[in-house]
Amino acid sequence: MRRFTLTALAAVTLATALSAVPAHAHERPPDPVGCTATACHFDVPPGTYDVRVLLGGPTESSTGITGETRRALLPETFTAAGQRVARSFTVNVRTPQGEPTGPDGTAGLDLAIGGSAPALADIRVTPARRDARQIFLVGDSTSCDQPGDPYAGWGQQLPQFLRKGVSVANYADSGESTVSYLQNPRLWATVQPLIRRGDLVLIQLAHNDKTTDAATYRANLETLVAGVREKGGTPVLVTPIVRRWFNSDGTLNNDTALLVNGLGVDHPAVTRSVAAAHDVPLIDLTAKTKALVESLGVEASKALYLYNEKRDNTHTSVHGATVYAELVRDELVAQHLVAKSLVRVG
Repeated sequence: MRRFTLTALAAVTLATALSAVPAHAHERPPDPVGCTATACHFDVPPGTYDVRVLLGGPTESSTGITGETRRALLPETFTAAGQRVARSFTVNVRTPQGEPTGPDGTAGLDLAIGGSAPALADIRVTPARRDARQIFLVGDSTSCDQPGDPYAGWGQQLPQFLRKGVSVANYADSGESTVSYLQNPRLWATVQPLIRRGDLVLIQLAHNDKTTDAATYRANLETLVAGVREKGGTPVLVTPIVRRWFNSDGTLNNDTALLVNGLGVDHPAVTRSVAAAHDVPLIDLTAKTKALVESLGVEASKALYLYNEKRDNTHTSVHGATVYAELVRDELVAQHLVAKSLVRVG
């Protein structure tokens, strides 16, 4: 048990039960832990960990937690003056810390304490249970853990909508197609051995398949599906988010916006076909994001993407990534892929 006095915060008790080797092995005395008013570091090896926080202080507070490479782990939570609120979540710790082909980042678990008026009263980190489920993400820059502001992937925002007992292992990587994801040893060859029975693997690859013909694209999706099932996991095909590219009548462009490449390959249509042929759960994120973007219209939909900041109609802002992550969460629950008791709503 260690106690640290934090600037502008009450004393924080940091209790750990951490292992010297990947989680679930034998335990040893607590590793060094350091906290400041805005961050905590836990010297733990790669693995999956449960984090329990106690929020609140003598005055009204509002606290959110991010971790590792800008992952949203706990949405901003309000506490009244004198109130204490406990929250828990499960987090994946890995190397590299963010995108799998990016830099390693710092070892251990890094948590950032944020929000409009943060107040952290207590924090405890312990190895997760062996049966804790993981949601693996296989994808591109629209779903990855983006390293720098203002960019954000929907997979980076998804963890905040999950409770203790299920974590997100985001192996999406910028610039990847179905071809490159299968070829790069740091990607599929690294992910597949990690999949355990009962894990979900969400597959969203299309944005960078600009020169992939229909037969190859289909075969690559089938390879990924078969590889997940070989390890006892559940593959989930996810059609790509739309690009914000409007026609003059306020609808989205049939080619650029809806992911039809220069060879005429309709990636969402192929993905739907593979899902139907192989009895794979499908999250039709293309259809859902299309409906949302068109309902918002040309001006309001800019906030979902980085149009104002970068004139970018493909990559999402933190706001847009969060909204799209909510769509994914809702589908996971609706299709009974994740129990409703394991998600946060609202």
